[in-house]
Amino acid sequence: MKIVRIKSDDDIVYGIADTDGVQVYRGSPFVAWEPTETVVPWPKAQLLSPVIPTKVICVGKNYEDHAAEMGGDPPDEPLIFMKPATSVVGPDGPVVYPDLTQELHHEAELAVVISKVARHVRAEDAGGFVLGYTAANDVTARDLQRSDGQWTRAKGFDTFCPMGPAIETELDPLERLAVICRVNGDVRQAGFTSDMVFGVGAIIEYVTAVMTLLPGDVILTGTPSGVSSVDVGDLMEVEIDGIGTLTNRVVKR
Repeated sequence: MKIVRIKSDDDIVYGIADTDGVQVYRGSPFVAWEPTETVVPWPKAQLLSPVIPTKVICVGKNYEDHAAEMGGDPPDEPLIFMKPATSVVGPDGPVVYPDLTQELHHEAELAVVISKVARHVRAEDAGGFVLGYTAANDVTARDLQRSDGQWTRAKGFDTFCPMGPAIETELDPLERLAVICRVNGDVRQAGFTSDMVFGVGAIIEYVTAVMTLLPGDVILTGTPSGVSSVDVGDLMEVEIDGIGTLTNRVVKR
């Protein structure tokens, strides 16, 4: 099942994606929701970020090949950092190239969407706290990441966390799901979720030992190798098996 969040006319609603459009649901998948008889045809449905989290937790160097290209080894335990909720944009939303950086990078990632309040969750129980999965792009000002010595500014600009197009509820990240990034049609990244150093259960256990995750919060699980620069006008596409393709263009403010 693919859960989407759309704008139709002046309304923002959740629904289920189908061939002909979106069946609108009353409420949200994080509380109580129920189907309506309304179906919004695709030409009238503007896809939004499938969720607006209170926080986005990210995992660094969670693929060995990416850790190597960044000049190191994978960490002994999940390396986490945060992106603000204001960094989130949806499918086709513009990614703004800030004046403060000269080196903007794409990072294709599988994102986990949390379904309910999660605190001190064991890895083996983590599946019960996952609504589903979506695609994300952990856009990064690489020069600021190097110069700052920590990652908040480099990862936290507005529009630096595109997500979408849908939350797929029937997905197993332990399977060999392809994670691909294209820039202007050229493949830059091509990895598999099965190559993650730390799986989703281990990540949720680690994060919830530190902080409470709320319904709609998102965890980005790391990026495979191949991160590279993008320029104003470039079209970034993040495609993940079973989810679809997230498309965003880089623009100048």
